[in-house]
Amino acid sequence: MGLSARKARKELSADSLFRLIRSGFDAVPDTRTGASAIALGDALMSAFALFSLKDPSLLAFDQRRQDPSDNFRTLYGIDRVPCDTQMRACLDPVAPAAVRPLFRAVWRRLQRGKALERFVYLDGSYLVSLDGTTYFSSTLVHCAACLEKHHRGGGVTYSHQLLGATLVHPDHQEVIPLAPEPIINQDGHTKNDCERNATRRWLKQFRQEHPHLPVIIVEDGLSANAPHLRDLRDTGVHYIIGVKPGDHAYLFQHLRAADEAGRTLTLTLVEPATGVLHHFRFHNSLPLNEANPDEFVNVLEYWEIHPDGTVQYFSWITDFVLTPDNVYAIMRGGRARWKIENETFNTLKNQGYHLEHNYGHGEQNLSVVLALLMMLAFLVDQTQQLCCPLFQAAWHKSGTKRHLWEEIRTFFRAFVFRSMAELLTALVCGIVPQQPVLQNSS
Repeated sequence: MGLSARKARKELSADSLFRLIRSGFDAVPDTRTGASAIALGDALMSAFALFSLKDPSLLAFDQRRQDPSDNFRTLYGIDRVPCDTQMRACLDPVAPAAVRPLFRAVWRRLQRGKALERFVYLDGSYLVSLDGTTYFSSTLVHCAACLEKHHRGGGVTYSHQLLGATLVHPDHQEVIPLAPEPIINQDGHTKNDCERNATRRWLKQFRQEHPHLPVIIVEDGLSANAPHLRDLRDTGVHYIIGVKPGDHAYLFQHLRAADEAGRTLTLTLVEPATGVLHHFRFHNSLPLNEANPDEFVNVLEYWEIHPDGTVQYFSWITDFVLTPDNVYAIMRGGRARWKIENETFNTLKNQGYHLEHNYGHGEQNLSVVLALLMMLAFLVDQTQQLCCPLFQAAWHKSGTKRHLWEEIRTFFRAFVFRSMAELLTALVCGIVPQQPVLQNSS
């Protein structure tokens, strides 16, 4: 394919982003005492490379240290790759908050490169989907930060969870993760952390980092509570939150009363090409629940009716004033919440990133730090998928993401490259004749 006609923006290339991330890692405070054989920046970048290459385990990555090629240095800027034990020891004391600025640095590159303009959705705002996921669970392995579930019959299950935050758009396959918030036992607290507390922390940090960014938070029904709605309002963001009649009886009782009194509005649209019927019923300013009758929300119901009689029903609350002109967009925005499940968490768990694999737990922060570095590698990959014609061509030629990752790992091991762009070019166009990298015979 004609790569020259579709040049990637250099500041958003993998090589440029790798340098940006390496520079950020070098700024992370090293709290280790005494002389260290491995620089902290090398350890962090090595863990990032682990997830960038999609190695299935630390052992598999550790075997790469025996490769005679210089690709770790030329592609990732790593002077010395630690063994698996050294990597765990180096990363365990790293504060998870020290990794957060790297997400913002990549985001700024995306903004300056105008790559995010296509994600603008409604009233100049971006859709940001929030949701939590569990990525580690064990009845034996644990650390001080683990959440604990004590069972009635005895025994404890230890786990780590993460609040993900992802920029989504109904029309785009790509998602852009923002810095996630760990859901962990906080120092000095005797109770488990929870998704609601993590969301409050995330909102505060998000607004500090992006004071003027207009966003619409999309969430599930667990977030449809008055304290959270007040947090959203105080943060200055819009929201579209899924609700169910069975979980919000008071709200839907008022909606039914309004409908019976003829105060609700309806809209019906039909897609000529498919015959799918979209039916909306909506009402503005209804009390959220009996405990918070002064917390008013706007309610949208939606039925998707197919020619074969299949019906799907959804409902949301929002702070947008609902009109016939915006309910279709509100519906699509609300349904885009699933992209954090399908295009984010499912991708991280099932398409080569191995989110639920225990790369190492540690005694302090290792499990959390590794999860954040995995998410950072995913951010770089999504940026390449969105902005890099070379990556897009290599993916197209490989057929699937899993095959692409396999090809990259194979080429990384077999040949010497000066850049990731050179490796991707080799995948697309073929290898320029050269001597393969051979093990020393001595």
